[in-house]
Amino acid sequence: MPINEALFAAMKAASYIKPNAGKSYKLQRVAEELIAKQAPANPKCRVEDAFAPMADGYAVPLRVFTPLVAYGVPLPEALEESSASGTPVASAISAILPAVLPKVLPKIPIKESTSSGNADGIPGNANTELPSVTPRGTILFFHGGGWTTGGINLYTQACAHMAVRLQRRVISVEYRLAPEYRFPTAVEDCYEVARQLFAGELPIFGVGGSVDVDHPQSAAPTAPAGGGDISATIPAPDPDSIVLFGDSAGGNLAAAVSLMARDRGEFTPCTQMLLYPVVGNDYNPETSPFESVRTNGTDYILTAQDMADYIDMYRSSVADLTNPYFAPLTAHDLSNQPRTLVLSAEYCPLRDEDEAYARRLQLVNDNVSCYRIHDGIHGYLLNTSAVGLVTTTYRIIEHFLDGTPLEPAPGTGTTVNAPEGGDAWQDVLGTD
Repeated sequence: MPINEALFAAMKAASYIKPNAGKSYKLQRVAEELIAKQAPANPKCRVEDAFAPMADGYAVPLRVFTPLVAYGVPLPEALEESSASGTPVASAISAILPAVLPKVLPKIPIKESTSSGNADGIPGNANTELPSVTPRGTILFFHGGGWTTGGINLYTQACAHMAVRLQRRVISVEYRLAPEYRFPTAVEDCYEVARQLFAGELPIFGVGGSVDVDHPQSAAPTAPAGGGDISATIPAPDPDSIVLFGDSAGGNLAAAVSLMARDRGEFTPCTQMLLYPVVGNDYNPETSPFESVRTNGTDYILTAQDMADYIDMYRSSVADLTNPYFAPLTAHDLSNQPRTLVLSAEYCPLRDEDEAYARRLQLVNDNVSCYRIHDGIHGYLLNTSAVGLVTTTYRIIEHFLDGTPLEPAPGTGTTVNAPEGGDAWQDVLGTD
């Protein structure tokens, strides 16, 4: 169901209970791994693990999701039953776990993930035939988490749904996290994975295996977990079919990779999608130029103080704050950027900077779209209570990628901007 007033009240309470990100990111990682272990496999998607070698010897873990059935096609009954094993805890709950985790951790029953099915990532009957589909393209996905949390384990369920819903192969990137690895490590990891993908050099180790990455990333893997040889490389996709996509800090990395690609000239992304991305550098309510930092910076899980903490944990020096690969909104030149979709969330402290970034892109680039998701909070992509928001988001993405009609949809009726019968989204740039 859509987010309602009762859930908003719960999130406001959670925002005051939870510790700030700078004090809780390690516990947040533990909480996220617990949540990831509860997630059921998606039998409509094949899952393969990969590693992308970096120049410094590190091997960046990847998870590759390939849709097995057309979106909306039902599965054979046996597979439908095997996949109906529950859903992960909502992100609104996970956000307060660090406050209580030390007391409740010994009491939490752990259900092992069902993702260790057959080589096709399908639990249950491996002989059940599924209709074959040809992916329409490839999405290179960079996860959120303030550059300090998140990962391919936490995002596995979301990426599997993404692959099936959008009928595209999704490659999720486990870039190195701060503060163990500060700027520019994360963006360089993401850039190198993108370069290898565009060049057709991205290797897959042990197809069908499992990376199962743990945090913090204190060790630098140089070989696949459990050993293994390179069994394949991901063929070079049509460059026009590759989409860079990221949410939150991942949106920051997608935007930064696009700027790097333009400046370095090694490959040319054609499309990027940024979901409530971090593009600015100032989250002090007294100095920020954006009103949403003040109006949305205390009550909606992600606080302005959290953002300030994330910035401090990610940067290597004060000079990074004005580096466009750190804060894309500070770039003096935003020309020659990919076709871009920016999605902001109404109750996100980043809302205004996201929309400002879209407007600046529009000044010098064609094909820029920006939509505000009414009633949206930061991080709703992983929130199991935000089904309506996620559905709206995918309708907009399908319109952007595939040209499907985008008709007005009723809002939830919980805000003045989305009254009963009003739209669930707002076209910020007014270009459609």
